[in-house]
Amino acid sequence: MRYDLLIKSGTVVDPSQGLNAPKDIALTAGKVSAVEDSIPADQAMEVLDATGLIVTPGLIDLHVHAYWGACTYGLEPDVSNLALGVTTALDAGSAGALTFRGFRRYTIERAQTRLFALLNISAMGIVSPDIGELEYLKWADVELAIEAGLANRDYVKGVKARLGRQILGENSDVEVLTRAIEAAEGFGGFVMVHVGNNPTALPELMAMLRPGDVVTHAYHGFEDGVLEESGAVLEGMKAAQERGVVLDVGHGAGSFSFRAAQKALSNGVWPDTISTDISTLSIEGPVYDFATTLTKFMRLGMSLEEVVRRSTHNPARALGMDGVLGTLRVGAEGDVTVLREEEGRFSLADRLSTMTRMGPTRWEPGTTLESSQRLVHVNTVKGGVLYRPWEG
Repeated sequence: MRYDLLIKSGTVVDPSQGLNAPKDIALTAGKVSAVEDSIPADQAMEVLDATGLIVTPGLIDLHVHAYWGACTYGLEPDVSNLALGVTTALDAGSAGALTFRGFRRYTIERAQTRLFALLNISAMGIVSPDIGELEYLKWADVELAIEAGLANRDYVKGVKARLGRQILGENSDVEVLTRAIEAAEGFGGFVMVHVGNNPTALPELMAMLRPGDVVTHAYHGFEDGVLEESGAVLEGMKAAQERGVVLDVGHGAGSFSFRAAQKALSNGVWPDTISTDISTLSIEGPVYDFATTLTKFMRLGMSLEEVVRRSTHNPARALGMDGVLGTLRVGAEGDVTVLREEEGRFSLADRLSTMTRMGPTRWEPGTTLESSQRLVHVNTVKGGVLYRPWEG
């Protein structure tokens, strides 16, 4: 047999190669070994029939929380990622310098999902839903973060800074972001900033970011975001994106607004990456899974190819793994996601809470839209192996 696994007769959507056509995908020794119009089934040890289905590079979620049992929002990584079509995920600051060793040993190294991480600038990470990890500024220890980043460079891609008032207490978001950038520069990583309900105007914070840094929750429903009537923040987002700052969705339980996203998209401010921020707060709604999040952006007018680009090729580039992940080119990692596009009447919510204020900041009311189509996860292949959770 020439191939270990053959995915046959699916419609391959791979923006990294400009592919959107029926193709067969063969995988051998954990890598993509052939992409052809037709490959005989008798050349593979195992055949996955993808007739009528969509075949994409393995989905990459740039914002998850996967430190179960330690991070207050953490989920079991394989249940919430690999089982739902995500082959690679970036944990967004669940652990800090003082808690990362446990995260590495007991979660990252044991997970079948390919996990990378951002180190929280707070050395404790996210351990409480009620006490912000930056209420005591001494937790934002730059030297500790650099030391941990250098010691774990194989998994740590950068630094996460959560800049909302409920996390900072009375402390300065500018000071925290300054420290996060310094720490990231100390080991060659990028910074991801959580925005929404922050003390400093968003354009000022975004002006501090470097090309390759990431703004997550970019389409949140707080009044200090893209919803500002003056349009100042929207212009700041455009300027930042044009110089290489990555705009990420980071949907979450309350960090995504249909109205904000519609306004941004209509003004040409499209997300660079689509991510879920899947956690204990969002997995039972409004996020559910990555396919549902992608469906929402198709409902907002993006094509299938456009949402696949923002969930494969673009996040791979943000991770510095362009050509290795997020593609079905021959020689790339053998990660594949198989999806079904269904037609019907489907209700999509941006958030479930009815709260319209958080501290001094107003919050856009939750919205529900109806869609006539949705994406549904069918199969996951990681490293050339079809994921069968019942096999352990």
